[in-house]
Amino acid sequence: MSALFEPCVLRDVTIPNRVWMPPMCQYSAAPDGPSAGAPHDWHFAHYAARATGGTGLVIVEATAVSPEGRISPYDLGIWNDTQVEAFRRITGFLTAQGTVPAVQLGHGGRKSSTDRPWKGGAPVGPDAHGWRALAPSAVAFDENHPVPDELTVDGIREIVGQFADAARRALAAGFEIVEIHGAHGYLINEFLSPHSNHRTDAYGGSYENRTRFALEVVDAVREVWPEGKPLFFRISATDWLEEAGWSVDDTVRFAAELHEHGVDLLDVSTGGNASGVRIPVGPGYQVPFAARVKRETSLAVAAVGLITGAEQAEKIVANGEADAVLLGRELLRNPSFARLAARELGAEVRVPEQYHRSV
Repeated sequence: MSALFEPCVLRDVTIPNRVWMPPMCQYSAAPDGPSAGAPHDWHFAHYAARATGGTGLVIVEATAVSPEGRISPYDLGIWNDTQVEAFRRITGFLTAQGTVPAVQLGHGGRKSSTDRPWKGGAPVGPDAHGWRALAPSAVAFDENHPVPDELTVDGIREIVGQFADAARRALAAGFEIVEIHGAHGYLINEFLSPHSNHRTDAYGGSYENRTRFALEVVDAVREVWPEGKPLFFRISATDWLEEAGWSVDDTVRFAAELHEHGVDLLDVSTGGNASGVRIPVGPGYQVPFAARVKRETSLAVAAVGLITGAEQAEKIVANGEADAVLLGRELLRNPSFARLAARELGAEVRVPEQYHRSV
């Protein structure tokens, strides 16, 4: 029996296998108007293809809890009922295919209001649907980004409420799992790291203060998210800085606290909060971070980072380095990775009746 194709049970949700799709922004929503932030045909086709390809869990891309929380004006959002209704088409199809639908809720923080990557990804102003970015401190991401507005305590509380409201809407939209985005240099990650958090109040300085906002978001979401449905948290396990940054030791400590606050799985990535750092990218380069969290805590973990082959993915799960693997680039290249991996590993995966000739 293949470990990769064993079901994964989290609370009352059973994920049919451990080949999962991570959140990957498509930058394809309308930037304004009545359908701003709502998924449309592109998003449906994109996610539906991975479901028919046998992917066990699909995590919909970073979906903003407010208009100002979008990474770009073209990001998805879940701050109104029009967006909820549009998401139902996607979640309904994924569920019908046996794929569990999840959504990542996020706020872009100081890296908000940027153009689409294929347009250069530079910050944009009001003349290009942009806005003023918010952050824990008035510290720009790099020399090409404007200095963000420092959040007040009232502003922090408002965003905590926006995460809770977004979770309520995610439930109404048909999602079975919510993931809180605490990675890649976006708002929650900015609070966690001393590299970007220079506050001197209750939300800055000590480890306890820097983790306060993240735990408040987790608590607010867990309060409105049904007891039987899992809650994930995505983290950058390290800033890849030698000093004055968030470290893997911090991640292990924080993982245990997240578990106590009702998080069921840590989605372990790295980087994104400091510009110009050198990251030793290679096959499975982030897996050791997930493996350490799994080894040293009781929290389930998912591994990500250049996982591209069936045998590679199988070994990660079988060796106990992670409970599941998230394949980004590979699922962009090959929506049917799960079906092909099952064949290679001698396992079974659900195949739509219309595709039975491919088995």
